[in-house]
Amino acid sequence: MGSAQGVGPRFFPLDEELALLPGCLTPLGHEQLVRLAGWMPFERAAELFEDFTRIEVSSALSRRYTEKAGEVYVELQTKEMEQLEREKPAAPSGADKLQISADGAMVPLLHGEWGEARTLVIGEVQPVVEEKGKAVVHTRNLSYFSRKVPAEEFERLALVEIHRRGVENAREVAAIQDGAEWEQGFVDYHCPKAVRILDFPHAGEHINQVGQFLYGEGTPQARQWLEERLHRLKENGPEELLEELCALDQQHPQAEQVSGNLTYLQKRQAQMQYPLFQAQGWPIGSGIVESGNKLVVEARLKGSGMHWADKHVDPMLAIRNILCSDRWKMEWPKIANRLRHSHPLPPDPTVVVSTPFERPAPPLPNFLRPPQQPLTPKDNPWRRFSYGHSRFKPKDLPKN
Repeated sequence: MGSAQGVGPRFFPLDEELALLPGCLTPLGHEQLVRLAGWMPFERAAELFEDFTRIEVSSALSRRYTEKAGEVYVELQTKEMEQLEREKPAAPSGADKLQISADGAMVPLLHGEWGEARTLVIGEVQPVVEEKGKAVVHTRNLSYFSRKVPAEEFERLALVEIHRRGVENAREVAAIQDGAEWEQGFVDYHCPKAVRILDFPHAGEHINQVGQFLYGEGTPQARQWLEERLHRLKENGPEELLEELCALDQQHPQAEQVSGNLTYLQKRQAQMQYPLFQAQGWPIGSGIVESGNKLVVEARLKGSGMHWADKHVDPMLAIRNILCSDRWKMEWPKIANRLRHSHPLPPDPTVVVSTPFERPAPPLPNFLRPPQQPLTPKDNPWRRFSYGHSRFKPKDLPKN
């Protein structure tokens, strides 16, 4: 037989027929473990997995399987993005009214470092409803895309979600977010037609800094001043407010709290036309992406004592995106198919299968035990039968 050197890991035909995944778990067990570890810390996921399945696995196995699955999905989405850029297929039909919002959240890394994970949220804007005497706009059917990469790379990678949601073909799109330059560049790249709205609470933060300069931080006068300006901004738009801030800037020419915030708001005057935006049925806050940062990023990657290797952040974000977008059943088969054709994961020595009724098997009786060596005709026990010989013998037969 030829040498086996140079032959990589392979599956037997039956493995392919049964759709087995690499590693030591069944396909269902593999999926369940990854899904649990996407929602909770690896150790806790391993504990619950054992409770549910009676299969004991280590937290290290839970981590390895989950990060590998996320790595595969990142690879799949990157290839899909490259194909979209290359072939430029028509986007699917989108909802009539879509909201897109992008923002960043910090993730704790090893050695005391931090990295920014950027998240895009896309949702369908619902008709205006009245709640407690106020007109309210809700955004539903949210989906998420997150990566810890520079802004320019994030723009390219997010194309898979922009295309999937049909942003290009939506009748109306609004980009509601804070004033970060990279977020405006993101909208320029993907949807320049979008209505741009400065997140109302974010505008309020800049106005508040002026009030605190005038009346002191946390004082009742500062709070009252802020409330009055926010009300006028929401009901009348930014023109009156900006005129007042210009006058204050002339009174306090050395005050950076006034001049800096005035410059910031003047640059975004077109994005603060809140009476118009509300009349058009748009929300004026980017709460969906702030909640998205908490749900997708912080709830899983920012737990007590957690520190992540840089290369493991994107795989975990990818798994979180699938879970939080409620697309597990659609996306897991793609991951499983890719895993089946990748190199097998190393076995985990801690995997133990147990049942609540497990007992050691009793020893076989001697007469049922297989002989140590093959029996010869002379050793056959029937030759030593103690009850005599057969009654009839060949010599007793009549001769012809």
